[in-house]
Amino acid sequence: MKQRNLGIYVHWPFCKAKCPYCDFNSHVRHHGVEPEKFGDALATELTWFAGQTPDRTVTSVFFGGGTPSLMPPSVVGMVIDRIASLWPVAGDVEITLESNPTSAEAANFAGYRSAGVNRVSVGIQALNEADLKYLGRQHTVAEGLAAFQMAARTFPRTSFDLIYARPGQTPDQWEGELARALDEQAGHMSLYQLTIEPETTFFRLHETGQLVTPHEDHAAAMYEITQQLTSAAGLPAYEVSNHARAGHECRHNMLYWTYGEYAGVGPGAHSRLIEADGSRRALSMEKHPETWLKQVAATTSGVVEDSVVAGEDAAHECLLMGMRTNRGVSLQRLERMSGRKVDRSQLGHLVSDGLVCLSEDQATIVATQAGRQVLNSVIEHIALKSLQ
Repeated sequence: MKQRNLGIYVHWPFCKAKCPYCDFNSHVRHHGVEPEKFGDALATELTWFAGQTPDRTVTSVFFGGGTPSLMPPSVVGMVIDRIASLWPVAGDVEITLESNPTSAEAANFAGYRSAGVNRVSVGIQALNEADLKYLGRQHTVAEGLAAFQMAARTFPRTSFDLIYARPGQTPDQWEGELARALDEQAGHMSLYQLTIEPETTFFRLHETGQLVTPHEDHAAAMYEITQQLTSAAGLPAYEVSNHARAGHECRHNMLYWTYGEYAGVGPGAHSRLIEADGSRRALSMEKHPETWLKQVAATTSGVVEDSVVAGEDAAHECLLMGMRTNRGVSLQRLERMSGRKVDRSQLGHLVSDGLVCLSEDQATIVATQAGRQVLNSVIEHIALKSLQ
């Protein structure tokens, strides 16, 4: 049987402190964490997933969180070794670990490299001391840059990650900050516009008027500056918030955006497994770390939701992910998933408005730069009016 590609996401749910803008499944434990115990549970859950995914080759592994750079290198290495014992692994497998740039975490870089990690995403987030403190970060600008430079010396591929449209930030300030970051980057940048997510500290402050984000015109100007400067530096956007030189794109994230197959292990992780009929099996793990740990010990997995995504729901997920990229979405794939025809005349309205473009053979739809700024509306139009 033909081998299919599989990505594996590993969630480490612990942080030193909860950032005020973060809505990820992350937890602070002042009493300490037993990393080996959680590592063993991750290995157990990986073994359960191997039984669900025969005839797959692992092409990417992504350690996210939380703060996976708080994991001891020995635990990271054990997880990677377990993956290699359960599935065939591609010779050019991409193994990414997200890292905070504190000096303590950077000290583990050599250990992670020896364990098999070959790509690190470094959460610099700001090149301004006051904003770093406001964002709840644990590092200074100098410490962040030193950690990134160490990462670039240690790993074949790195990502320099920043947040813009921060409270009080102006387009001119962002232009200067981004120019400085472009001098430091090593082939990939993740540049996220600050969003105020529900159930975060920033959300509560925003609701009471204590936090004011830049006016939407300023935010739009910062987005335009981002596109111009990164393109000029040879790092065009290959996804709404991600920029890379050719060959430096994050393969694991591209698996998500192209609606591929991935298994997620760890508290709160999600998976999309492809069934024989082409539908997606959607799995979610227990979010609370200690509860997840007990469930894995009792049942070998932390699964709390297991459902099928098919038809229009699968087509909509494919749209949501694929329209974020410069590759766009195959119309034939949407038709096959949804069982419906795409109304090209409805797409014509989006084309004439300059929000999307069609490939020369009319087979693929791609959001333009203007369309990416109103992407939710573009996707809604396609889903509600073009899929008949």
